[in-house]
Amino acid sequence: MAPSGGVNRQHAGSRPEKIVFAGLHVASVVLCGWLLFGGWQRLGTWFGFDLALADVPRGLVLLGCALLYFGRHLLTLFVLLARKVAFSEVIGLSVFLAVFEVGFLLLGAGAFRQEAVPFGMLDGVAVVFVLTGSFLNSWSELQRKWWKRDPAHRGHCYTGGLFAWSMHVNYFGDTVLFTGWALLAHSLVALAVPAFMAASFVFFHIPALDAYLAGRYGAEFEAYAARTRKFVPFVY
Repeated sequence: MAPSGGVNRQHAGSRPEKIVFAGLHVASVVLCGWLLFGGWQRLGTWFGFDLALADVPRGLVLLGCALLYFGRHLLTLFVLLARKVAFSEVIGLSVFLAVFEVGFLLLGAGAFRQEAVPFGMLDGVAVVFVLTGSFLNSWSELQRKWWKRDPAHRGHCYTGGLFAWSMHVNYFGDTVLFTGWALLAHSLVALAVPAFMAASFVFFHIPALDAYLAGRYGAEFEAYAARTRKFVPFVY
């Protein structure tokens, strides 16, 4: 089956690829922890620079976000994901994960500023975004997984649960999550990540996936698309 939206939609186990993917993600999270608990300063010593983290408490919150996302990633890889995973996808996404997880941590922990940023109302909103986005993505995928287990639903398009509010509510959830994560980093640079993700969903992944689903489910999918928002519930 041809790739659709940059991935192969064929169902396959891909256990070796998933194990490698999880291992690389572990390495990214461990690197975040090492940098936060002395590694950043040690790098400075090695290369003759005076490096310090001015906002370790914020860094701890960002490390918590990375751990939450890692837990969700394991759930996705070993419980929810049924399609084939290629090693090229594993490597590309692992690099992306490491760049934003380490980048968010260093930006938020004050690697590039001289003082800590006090926690405020915006941080509370950001935490709500992280938790809400995580729920929307994982819970919607679990609802679909459980529904598809019923043999009577074989060959039918899932349109219930959270997917009744948005055709791609899982993508919307990740966008909300990454927006909150970027806000916690307290950097305009970090906001480029959720902006890029939203654009890639709207202009690349969603059109490709919709074309695939239309070909697979036909009129059933078209009826669903006609009555359901595509990405943002109640808006688009």
